Amino acid sequence: MPTAIAVTSPDLVLPPTDPQTPLAALFQSPHAQPLDAALVDMHRLLEQHGYVIAFYPASIDAAHEHRLHTVRSLLETDRITLIKSDLPPLGLAILVRQLRQLSVCDFSPGVIASAARLLSHYIHAGAVLNSVTRLERIPVALTAHAKSWIPGSQFAVLANPAPQLVKVGPAGALTGPDFACHLLLARGTANADWITGTLAPSWQVKAVQEAALPADSATWWGTGKLTEFAAYLPDISVLYQLVASVRREQCRWCAMELIGDRCGFCASHQPPEEESADPYGAAALGPVPASAYRARPLTRAERRRAIAPGP
Repeated sequence: MPTAIAVTSPDLVLPPTDPQTPLAALFQSPHAQPLDAALVDMHRLLEQHGYVIAFYPASIDAAHEHRLHTVRSLLETDRITLIKSDLPPLGLAILVRQLRQLSVCDFSPGVIASAARLLSHYIHAGAVLNSVTRLERIPVALTAHAKSWIPGSQFAVLANPAPQLVKVGPAGALTGPDFACHLLLARGTANADWITGTLAPSWQVKAVQEAALPADSATWWGTGKLTEFAAYLPDISVLYQLVASVRREQCRWCAMELIGDRCGFCASHQPPEEESADPYGAAALGPVPASAYRARPLTRAERRRAIAPGP
């Protein structure tokens, strides 16, 4: 069975892009599920899948986060990892779907968990906001705060991979991905015309899909008057190649397999053994080269593994 991917909200479970993509398990809040039931559900996941990778947003309720750690502690297992993400809700939902896709490929649980850092570099997550007065997760200049009080003002904000903020208008532009991408749009009360009419063409978006606006988006962005968007790599073969091209190591603390310089399960940093001309570890997960998505084509055997369901 593939490694289980779990989330803390149904809004983080986007529809699968193909029949092989599994759904994600849902870890409910303590207000919705008693502790005994949560323990039973987690134990069942471990029995069925062997390992569980759970994602939750940085904006999650403190009681819900505490429940996750309590369940892992009471089960006394190192086969559960909890990954806290600073991505906006729609961007996190895309990352979760990409890892659901990769979970049926021939990657170990440790590689899938540590791949989250790599793949997040390729998600350009932002929103159009009617106000930035309560936006706390990215820097906002005083002039932008002042303009928020002008009736009819709108701002385009990019939170990942690097923060950007511009006033929506003819001169407003966000630096986007330099690779072929799709755009996911979650409409709210803010006008989405600038996203579809200006942003998507400037980013050379190949396709635009729509999804429901996540319930946590208003909290994350500091306003309920918004429309959220995220650009991403849609091709499973490209995702597979990105992960497979990074050098794999064994964690020196928990012995799990990993890519990059941080274990996805125990979060320990892995110091390099020696200097190398080839990037790996932190260098492999640092600034993403523009040509990364144009690496060598997959062989026929690699393509079959990338799309074939797991055992």
